[in-house]
Amino acid sequence: MKGTKNLTQGPILKQLFTLAMPIMATSFIQMAYSLTDMAWVGRIGSEAIAAVGSVGILTWMSTSISLLNKVGSEVSVGQAIGAQDEQATRALASHNLTLSLLISLSWGALLFIFATPIISIYELKPHIAEIAVEYLRIIATAFPFVFLSAAFTGIFNAAGRSKIPFSINGIGLIINMILDPVFIFGLNWGTTGAAIATWLAEATVCMLFIYQLKQKKILWDDFRVFTKLKKQYTRHILKIGLPVAALNTLFAFVNMFLGRTATEQGGHLGLMALTTGGQIEAITWNTSQGFSTALSAFVAQNYAARQISRVLKAYRTTLWMTFIFGSFCTFLFIYYGNEIFSIFVPEKAAYETGGVFLRIDGYSQLFMMLEITIQGVFYGMGRTMPPAVISVSCNYLRIPMALLFVSGGWGLPGIWWSISITSTMKGIICLIWFMVIKKKTLNYQAV
Repeated sequence: MKGTKNLTQGPILKQLFTLAMPIMATSFIQMAYSLTDMAWVGRIGSEAIAAVGSVGILTWMSTSISLLNKVGSEVSVGQAIGAQDEQATRALASHNLTLSLLISLSWGALLFIFATPIISIYELKPHIAEIAVEYLRIIATAFPFVFLSAAFTGIFNAAGRSKIPFSINGIGLIINMILDPVFIFGLNWGTTGAAIATWLAEATVCMLFIYQLKQKKILWDDFRVFTKLKKQYTRHILKIGLPVAALNTLFAFVNMFLGRTATEQGGHLGLMALTTGGQIEAITWNTSQGFSTALSAFVAQNYAARQISRVLKAYRTTLWMTFIFGSFCTFLFIYYGNEIFSIFVPEKAAYETGGVFLRIDGYSQLFMMLEITIQGVFYGMGRTMPPAVISVSCNYLRIPMALLFVSGGWGLPGIWWSISITSTMKGIICLIWFMVIKKKTLNYQAV
């Protein structure tokens, strides 16, 4: 098929690297949107960054919902390509885009209308909450761009063209980096300026994706971006993407609860440490997610083509690559937590509080990368339920565990330990579950 790459033949390591590097770079670019905002807003003060951080949990939830069509595209389109079914490939791509637009409009409107009661969950001081509400309403109107871009990214990843999302998102990041200081300090718009800069960058990214597909015709000569939904394709996409979106969205609800608890224990500094620390942790998360996404696209094509031995070799190769990087990040978080945090928030009380978060969280980094890597194999096989069950169960365990540790007098570190322990559990359980499936299914089919 025009514009797509066949991943069922050729050297596995080279293909994984070629596919994973742009995906990882794209993930880092998307992460850099938030980090750029936080680095500049952090210069305003810890209260401003606490306001932006409270919205960050909601934008994380929104990104989690958009995974329905990002993963839905990567897996459904990838499998259709592997099966050499061009009609299904086109239909599934259009369905993912149409669904992403409908979901984003509904979700964005909900957050815009109910911004004030939603932000009140964190029990912030009134002037901080007011900043957060204004920031959230601006960001919510950009969700159609964000959701569509996620679906576009999934389509290009499934086609083995991961360099295109990297290039497009790179342009968006450059725009955001230029506009942030101009709007925040040059025009003295503060956090509102950061929100507007992100809005313009996200809109540009979405328009560039549409240009690549409709004008340059990168993948197909004649492609309909939006289409009338058909039951068979919609059901297939929801079956694949809904568990992934649900587990990540439920994860965000957990973080909202932990954010409120952190505010109760440490004021705005507690919430700031959780939200900003989570953004910094995204360095390891996005690295492993990049390899996992590449592995998912690789497995989707090879599993559909019954190339099981290539699936197993790709899994082992990816595991080694993430282990090496995870060990490095573990070392940095444990021994240089304060120094890393101070890059984003230079206030002494803020980076000392955040440094404790990174040190405790650092112990779980290898297990987190193990979990996400194995997710890539599950997703590629179309089995999105096992990772969802593991993630939801362990993430919700954080709530009673955090309450137990806090009631025991541990304070903020008790919340951080609940996160670290459950992340470790997820990695171990995910590995055990995969080994069972590997023994029963994949090893047998590889013979």
